Amino acid sequence: MRLGAACLESSCMIIFLTIIHIIVSLFLIAVILLQQGKSADLAGAFGGQGSQTAFGPRGAANMLTRFTTWGAIIFMVTSIALFVLIGKHAGGGSVLDGTTSAPIHQQAPAPPKK
Repeated sequence: MRLGAACLESSCMIIFLTIIHIIVSLFLIAVILLQQGKSADLAGAFGGQGSQTAFGPRGAANMLTRFTTWGAIIFMVTSIALFVLIGKHAGGGSVLDGTTSAPIHQQAPAPPKK
């Protein structure tokens, strides 16, 4: 009965981490798409720094950069945790463990020709 409870806990943890992983993935997609590229405005096309004033969009960019960094860290941690948990849950082994090999029939060597 103890083994069944451990397997149930492992399955619940895998499901929980998968849900967190998907949420973080969607969050990363949104945060990365919200970021403005370097010199992405019209003045940047001509080499100018038109919109980069003292109170420009740099404050928002720093916050989005922090969100991206933390989202990437959480994404990597959940990826590694899922890899480890699924590896333990699967039990390891080979794909060919359940198969039987066909018997090998050896023929006697042909007599030498004279």
